[in-house]
Amino acid sequence: MARPKSDIQPRIVRAAKVRFIHEGVDGASLRQIAREAGTSLGMIYYYYPTKDDLFLAVVEDVYSKLLKDLASALAPDTPVQERLLRLYVRLGQVSESELSVVRLIVREALGSSERLRRLLERFKRGHIPLVIQTLQDGCAQGVIRNDLPLVQLLLATMALGTIPQFVRALAAEHLPFDKAQDPDEFAAGLLGVLFRGVGAAT
Repeated sequence: MARPKSDIQPRIVRAAKVRFIHEGVDGASLRQIAREAGTSLGMIYYYYPTKDDLFLAVVEDVYSKLLKDLASALAPDTPVQERLLRLYVRLGQVSESELSVVRLIVREALGSSERLRRLLERFKRGHIPLVIQTLQDGCAQGVIRNDLPLVQLLLATMALGTIPQFVRALAAEHLPFDKAQDPDEFAAGLLGVLFRGVGAAT
């Protein structure tokens, strides 16, 4: 008879997420995480040899689920503009749990070049190729400019889809957002800016 799968790893990741969010990766105590996970320090090192490994496990716990949604949004079953709209809509539906990990990612990436490197390596195997493929499809179909470097298109597309959505979720009460505007309409507005800019027609 097979042994039941242990829940030690998920407990460790859950406890680490709380500590990392409140205290940062470097400030968090692994002993405290072990206590809160109901396990030993040795078990943490068994599963996660370094704190950075544990940090990446915390990120992965949220990112892997989000990535499935992004892959579905960017699936090549509709025109490129519709795919990007679905991407922006999903980013606009970011949950509080996802936002807390976004905050953690930004803080740790800014504070550690090694963590930034490892995060980018993960993203290069995650959402980045999905967005790149969508942009390449758009260039091939003539709906996206093909005279700009791909990295410029990627950064512009992701910055416009993520930063306003995250700011809206994090600080809407402090900024002059239209409280009555539907989140999907907000995403559609961002898509309009992506394709038509903010300059008045001449």
